[in-house]
This record gives sequence, C-alpha cells and structure tokens, in this order.
Amino acid sequence: MATVLVTGGAGYIGSVLVPLLLRDGHVVHVLDNFRFDQTSLTECCIDPNFRVTHGDCRDIATLTRALRDADVILPLAAIVGAPACDRDPTAAVTTNLDAIKQLLSLRSKHQRVILPNTNSGYGIGEPESICTEDSPLRPISLYGRTKVEAERAVLEAGNALTFRLATVFGMSPRMRIDLLVNDFVYRAVTDRALVVFEGHAKRNFIHVRDVARAFRHAIDNFESMQGKPYNVGLSDANLSKLELCAAIRAQLPGFVYVEAAVGEDPDKRDYIVSNARIESTGFTPRVSLADGIRELIKGYTIVRNARFGNV
Repeated sequence: MATVLVTGGAGYIGSVLVPLLLRDGHVVHVLDNFRFDQTSLTECCIDPNFRVTHGDCRDIATLTRALRDADVILPLAAIVGAPACDRDPTAAVTTNLDAIKQLLSLRSKHQRVILPNTNSGYGIGEPESICTEDSPLRPISLYGRTKVEAERAVLEAGNALTFRLATVFGMSPRMRIDLLVNDFVYRAVTDRALVVFEGHAKRNFIHVRDVARAFRHAIDNFESMQGKPYNVGLSDANLSKLELCAAIRAQLPGFVYVEAAVGEDPDKRDYIVSNARIESTGFTPRVSLADGIRELIKGYTIVRNARFGNV
C-alpha cells in the first residue's frame, strides 16, 4: 500500500476518490483550503490512515511538509472550468500551472505524479475526425491553456502520467451543479425546461465514480502506464448537447428543451474523443450516462441549492 497525497482532495472528484483509496488500504493525506466550507470528508476522519492539512497548495512550506512522506501525488487542486478561471485569472494561473511547476521542483524523483487534465484542450477539434492523445491540443480558454501547460510540464518531468478527463457528471459529497450533465438534469428536474445554445456541439462524458476508479487503476498499473496522457471518458457518450437533452427527456418525459436561434455558448468545445488507449490497459468505465442521469434525478430531490457550484 502507498501513501497518497491528494491536493484539493475535498473537491468534487476528491470527495469520491479519497474514501475509495482508504478502503483500498492506502494512507491518504489531503491538502485542501476548503474554500467552499465543504464537509465532504468528515466520514473519513475515523480512519487512522486518513490525514488532512488545511492549507494552500501554492504555499511552499505547506506543500513541502505535505510531500514529505508521499509515494504518489494526485494534484487535484485547481480552479476548474472556463467561467471560474475567467472570474479570477490570477488564481487560475497560480493554482492550475504555477503550483504544479512548484510541486515538480519540490518532489523527489521517486515520487509518482498522476495529474488530472481536461480534454477541453482539444478545443473545437477537427471536422470528421476523432481526437486521440496524439491529436493537436488547441485550448480555447484560459482554463484549457493552464491545464495543457501543466500537463506538458508533468510529462516532461517524468515518473508521471496524466488523464485528459471528459466532462464529469454524477453525485458527489462535494456536489457541483454547474457541470454540463449535472446542470442540464438540475434544470430538467427543477424548471422542466431549458434553452440550449449551440446544441450541435459535441463532447465526451464520464461519471465521477469512474474517474476515481481510473486513478485507482493508474496507481495499481503505474509502471506500465507512466509517461503518457490518457483520455478518460465513456466511449458510447460522445454526444451533442441536444442528444444529451434527449437522453434526459427519456427519463423525464415532461422536460422541454429548445435550441436558441441566436446567442452562443462561452464554452465552445466541440469534438469526439477516443478512449481506446486507457481501455487497452484494462480499464473500463462502469457507470453509463443513463445510470448517471437516473442518479442525479434522485439526488436532486435532496440537493436544491445553487451554492453547489464553483462560481
């Protein structure tokens, strides 16, 4: 078993991942600034293998102490999404990029790094083509640019691998309603109606529990997987926004959606992604989009508060 440092471990993904790693028997050290006052990891406090530091991943002294005993580093701390990064560009650059470069300068060479990136780095993609890990990266947002540069730094440093995550969905103890599937289902449940901008735009999706399982898979198979980026998504869920709406309406027949004739989505991602590389390592997602929509519909009978976002 390993000692795993998870920066941002109390966030949307970390709040699912950390309990999973503890159940596997790992020692898990979470470094988080708890900027949303979340209490998503309180259930972990009884576990003697759980450690927690309330601090900022950008602080050299704090990070140095946190790195001391780590075998594996999962830098989840980030300003996530184009709107949040545009709201505070300085925090986006210092957290998403500068903090990663600082981590790389402080870690020892034997400490392994598994970095979550975003597949939004593919930007608009290329017509009639499927994005693989060898496709050109052309990020169109500050968020995408900082994450692409951080991935480049991590892979060049060695003893590392990266995940280019599809748009994540599903319930988490630290919930985020602002993610696309989560947002559309929330609107379908609460408003029963949605106006869609640029409904033709396609993107890939993945459940938050499968993201956690992908990190576990990478820890267990690091030797054979290291040195590469991996797309992580559902291969049967390269969907347009309108196709996503249709999938939601299949479970909520009263849901009405229309595509706006004018206006545009500030997030202009539009691409189809291949997940063949990580699937070739033996990883297979378990939660379908339909199952995730069903979960979210139930979850939104509990969660009815717009504070569960990141902007």
